[in-house]
Amino acid sequence: MDPKRQVKLNDGHFIPVLGFGTYAPPETAKSEAQEVTQFAIEVGFRHIDCAHVYQNEEQVGQAIRSKIADGTVKREDIFYTSKLWLTSLRQELVRPALEKSLKTLQLGYVDLYIIHFPLAVKPGEELFPKDENGKLIADSVDLCHTWEALEKCKDAGLTKSIGVSNFNHKQLEKILNKPGLKYKPVCNQVECHPYLNQRKLLDFCKSHDIVLVAYAALGSQRLKEWVNLDLPVLLEDPVLCAIAKKHKQTPGLVALRYQIQRGVVVLAKSYNKKRIKENIQVFDFELTPEDMKAIDGINRNIRYYEFLLGINHPEYPFLEEY
Repeated sequence: MDPKRQVKLNDGHFIPVLGFGTYAPPETAKSEAQEVTQFAIEVGFRHIDCAHVYQNEEQVGQAIRSKIADGTVKREDIFYTSKLWLTSLRQELVRPALEKSLKTLQLGYVDLYIIHFPLAVKPGEELFPKDENGKLIADSVDLCHTWEALEKCKDAGLTKSIGVSNFNHKQLEKILNKPGLKYKPVCNQVECHPYLNQRKLLDFCKSHDIVLVAYAALGSQRLKEWVNLDLPVLLEDPVLCAIAKKHKQTPGLVALRYQIQRGVVVLAKSYNKKRIKENIQVFDFELTPEDMKAIDGINRNIRYYEFLLGINHPEYPFLEEY
């Protein structure tokens, strides 16, 4: 792979700077995930981002295996991320959760395994166990113990790298300062786009050699159960549109390119083949320093995915400034 298209993680492994996001509403995720993931690999995506909670790891795994079987790629060409769900954050549940994902995927290892959210909830089959008020039922878990279990998964070869997602800087600090820390998180995957550019969190991560991975990099999918639909649409922003026009690109490509140029690994989620193919063109142009400055200027701390279900949880991450 072209070295400009990947970055080195703090454990020595490499991650492609552009990833394919596989999340979709469950009905779409099951039926279309295999086809779109195969298509993404065909057009050049090598980094595939998935999770237990997306309920489509079986289909995404089939897509990867079929592209290996037909000679398009080798397993080592693919960088696959899975995520540990909130119901499995107890130390003794971590490895079984990863083994379950591997069995579903029919893969021998994942490239990256990350804690999906710093919120532990009641263990069990139910993904979102709620109380009578519709709020998540918290489980008291020390995330440092969860982290130790992840370190053991890395040592066992079940995952090449380990990281976190949706952690604020204080939660990251807790792991970084853990006595006897064996491996630092290689990444923190968070919502990040020109309306929520995460400058402070990005600087914090860079200072600890942690890669920031951006989800919702194109704004949101406008899913009413997850997103406040009153918020402005990122890709209609006049500044992004003007820069796109100047470069004869789309606003979406400008939003992706912005992240790559600031050292952020960016996920592009689409189930539309035309756009999947378009998103790989992020390597075909460059933004000027003036463009970058203009995009920095449209930050307005708009968070599309607030995960309000978890707002009463003691570890809810988004009340901190960063």
